[in-house]
Amino acid sequence: MERTDAVLVTGATGRIGRAVIDQLVDAGVPVRALVRRPESAATLPTTVEIVTGDLTVPASLDAALTAVRAVFLVWTAPPHTAPAVVDRLAAHPRRVVYLSAPHRTPHPFFQQPNPMATLHARIEQLIAATGLDATIVRPGMFASNALHWWAPAIRRDAVVRWPYGAAETAPVDDRDVAAVVARVLSGTGHAGGDHVLTGPESLSQAEQVSLIGAALGRPIAFEDLSPDEFRRQAPEAARPAVDMLLAAWRATLGHPAHVTTTVSHLLGRPARTFRQWAADHVTAFTAAADPAT
Repeated sequence: MERTDAVLVTGATGRIGRAVIDQLVDAGVPVRALVRRPESAATLPTTVEIVTGDLTVPASLDAALTAVRAVFLVWTAPPHTAPAVVDRLAAHPRRVVYLSAPHRTPHPFFQQPNPMATLHARIEQLIAATGLDATIVRPGMFASNALHWWAPAIRRDAVVRWPYGAAETAPVDDRDVAAVVARVLSGTGHAGGDHVLTGPESLSQAEQVSLIGAALGRPIAFEDLSPDEFRRQAPEAARPAVDMLLAAWRATLGHPAHVTTTVSHLLGRPARTFRQWAADHVTAFTAAADPAT
């Protein structure tokens, strides 16, 4: 029987999409997952309906969008197909939750030149022009970035060398972001809002590394790396993202991070702290951990 109340999740195998799926499944919400390759969905819950489609081929989305009541949109493609994709969203479900960024937030960290922010703004404009019932979710820095940035050195028991250790951010737990998205998608409230999500406290990058060490029960040495050396170490393909991050960290020096209480307001419980996140991910920082964890 065709589902008429399913929620379609794009970016289904990514860190936020997958977490949203898990939350929806736990809540008993029928889920349809959009994937480019069926084999990539092998680890998704068995109750999830798998459909193939690609944001770069808008016509491929039609079957996925049929008989769904809401869509979680994570943009993972070049911008040129965005207008056609948004038009299809408007022709099928009337509700969309879009994973954006806090590019409207008047804080130095979020106001540096950023190609992704430009893309997000354009897609938001397209969504608004259709009259869709849209909710915009704007997470700040993700706590899970620590896995990609610092875990390799920590697993080797090496010094964490990183630029702008004094720069403060307010890392938000991926699970809190997913919980907010799932609540909106499930129809239990807060639809139609514009939500900036952060963790509950402003922490320097060096302090975040120290908290990971506290969770591991050992100190972790931190050494400031010059921006030029950080840039030289980055792969060529990552240079735009590296330049954006360096500019944002430099701009925020001397400023506490932008902190919101939105997560606690929407979920009715405190947002998870970075200390909690670190304690829950200890195994990802041990030598025995799979580097892809």
